[in-house]
Amino acid sequence: MSVVELPRRVDQGRCHVAPGRASTVCVLDVGTSKVASIVARLKPADEDALLSGRTHAIEVIGYGCQQSRGVKSGSVVDLDRAETAIRRAVDAAEQMAGVTVESLIVTQTAGRLASEAFGATVDLDMGTVREADIRRVLAAAGRHTIKDGRTALHALPIGYSLDGQDGIRDPRGMVGDVLGVDVNVVTADRAAQDNLALAIHRCHLDVSAVVAAPYASGLAALVDDEAELGAACIDIGGGTATIAVFCEGNLVHVDGIAIGGRHVTMDIAQCLSIRVEDAERLKTLHGSAVSSSRDERDALTIHAIGEENGGAPQTIPRTTLNAIIRPRVDEILELVRDRLVASGFSGRIGRRIVLTGGGSQLTGIADVARTVFGRPVRLGRPLGVKGLPIAARGAAFSAVIGLLIYPQLTPASLYAGGRSQGPLARMSRWLRESF
Repeated sequence: MSVVELPRRVDQGRCHVAPGRASTVCVLDVGTSKVASIVARLKPADEDALLSGRTHAIEVIGYGCQQSRGVKSGSVVDLDRAETAIRRAVDAAEQMAGVTVESLIVTQTAGRLASEAFGATVDLDMGTVREADIRRVLAAAGRHTIKDGRTALHALPIGYSLDGQDGIRDPRGMVGDVLGVDVNVVTADRAAQDNLALAIHRCHLDVSAVVAAPYASGLAALVDDEAELGAACIDIGGGTATIAVFCEGNLVHVDGIAIGGRHVTMDIAQCLSIRVEDAERLKTLHGSAVSSSRDERDALTIHAIGEENGGAPQTIPRTTLNAIIRPRVDEILELVRDRLVASGFSGRIGRRIVLTGGGSQLTGIADVARTVFGRPVRLGRPLGVKGLPIAARGAAFSAVIGLLIYPQLTPASLYAGGRSQGPLARMSRWLRESF
């Protein structure tokens, strides 16, 4: 008789990974175009061998990716189809890693992501700032009222103050009487989050944390100097384009619009009267947001809907395809630009725009973005991860890779809204804050 090894279990009831301890985590990105799941080992490593801001080396041991079903503009619109896609992606990652997943960290793309700024102060009983004081002031900032129908995903400190002196990054151990904090609270529509959670729960999985997709993409695609000096990470997905603004190493603003690369594909399908699958192939292989002189001479063969078998193919110049693509790309980037200007953070992102997400892989989009934003633009992809298959190393997987970085962040800077606390958890929190 052969010996069968029982599968190990992945349990992420506590999202944060303590420095110096190894852990196995599972993450899930449910998008309009794809559903991707990754199981990875987080191993403590020497600081010199890690990218800045990380405490662990990331080694992917399981990977699953499925075409998204039942999701539109990042929102679940068909529970059965969404459940099937999620189940298949997670099953594939489990099989490759040889583990059983019980809970996972999930991205939130839909739900009209937005930021609200709050501030709070607390008196210092001991005259010096302790960990308990930081937790108290963060809790006080998190007590602000959020609009009905909205839920908080994160409450991230932007900066601390001590006796009115601003610009303090880490007040622990400092002397003063009043500790203050400015907090960026990232919110989303509760219905969008609840429906996503329901589809995941139907797969017999628990959600240990929900992370705003642009935040996760920024963690994966931005280099340290960009986040420090100021940068905007724009994740162009299938059904949404989301924005994360970083300054002085902190996430200071989040926004999003319900338009993305899938809309470009639909424009092509409608204008040329071809199947959506053929339109996606044309866009990926031959499309560009910028035309050149030779595109007029390059001919593309297409089959109209209903004429795939036996019908005479049509021939169009590549310029026709590009002329369909360009207006929608202009619209997406101009809407994002207008949102940045309206946020008031356009002047704080320096000279850097980073495009990521599957939609950023369209040929020529960076050139158009440089014109629209009037500043340098680069294409971002996930950094510092081992074991990724070649198919998952591109910009389309920035958000799901960012989920593997999220558990390494300082617990005091993380706040998961919408997760209920039981009596024991509330008592534990009261004890930590009081003593």
